[in-house]
Amino acid sequence: MKKSYINHISYYLPEKVVTNESLSKEFPDWSVKKIASKIGIDQRHIAASDEFSSDMGVKAAETLFNEYTHVSKSDIDFLLFCTQSPDYILPTTACILQDRLGLSKSTGALDFNLGCSGFIYGLTLAKGLIASGVAKNVLLICAETYSKFINKNDKGNRSIFGDAASATLVSDDKNGYGAEILNFKLGTDGSGAENLIVKGGGMRYRDSEIETYVDSYGNEATSNDLIMNGPEIFNFTSKNIPGLVMDTLKENNLNQDDIDSYIFHQANAYMLNHLRKKIKIDKEKFKLKMNFCGNTVSSTIQIVIAELMKDSEIKEGAHVLIAGFGVGYSWGATILKF
Repeated sequence: MKKSYINHISYYLPEKVVTNESLSKEFPDWSVKKIASKIGIDQRHIAASDEFSSDMGVKAAETLFNEYTHVSKSDIDFLLFCTQSPDYILPTTACILQDRLGLSKSTGALDFNLGCSGFIYGLTLAKGLIASGVAKNVLLICAETYSKFINKNDKGNRSIFGDAASATLVSDDKNGYGAEILNFKLGTDGSGAENLIVKGGGMRYRDSEIETYVDSYGNEATSNDLIMNGPEIFNFTSKNIPGLVMDTLKENNLNQDDIDSYIFHQANAYMLNHLRKKIKIDKEKFKLKMNFCGNTVSSTIQIVIAELMKDSEIKEGAHVLIAGFGVGYSWGATILKF
């Protein structure tokens, strides 16, 4: 079977920045220190009112082609686009991206709707396309504008989420990063769907009157807003992610000592440190890099990898375990061998 490699990652952050200081002015009961210490985020980037997922995806992809010159646009065989905030219900945003990026008309393109596990699932699709001989070079773009779903009075979610896009080149030859994608473990539990949801926008609520809710933090929101049951999301991750890590190690015939770095979906510092302690991961191996951008949903892992590579913190031969988990519920993990 053909091997698959991550050869480069680029990302884009919108220009607008919301700092802890500005949030603290809006919500005086939330101090700057409290936000930073508990959530691990100092600022988050927010898409402009006329900036959408496709716009950010284009910028991330153009940056990739500028930074990584071993592959040109004409070499891309397939475009995968992960988003939960598409430009339209239809057409597929991936088709729009193909045109805007000037990719060949022989390029395959599709959207898939996943959030915090989206990068992992995207890698499974890319690896499958390469293994089957359908593609040699897959461009995986992830982009989210969760800020457009969040009620302005929802201090919890506004503190956590930022907007971003990432572009990842997955190829059948080893170049650039040269990170081989090893075996996966995946999981789904749709019974938790209502604990992280935007009800408006789909067909089920298309003709319904806007409903008003009070979330678990006492914030008033509507069916068009992001509703997150924080305690239930925390319980879900605490229950499922330690087993996911162990199963992924077993699937790849490795143990914890073989892993040089762990990169989890950058949800928030409190949750991640809880997981780190529960799984007994050495602090120096556990990578947190969300303070400057927030929880960017399907792009968090890529941003960490790109930053670590930029700073030469991942060495040749290193094994890096990456894990994504959240909305769905959905989770997945794999190991990258650099």
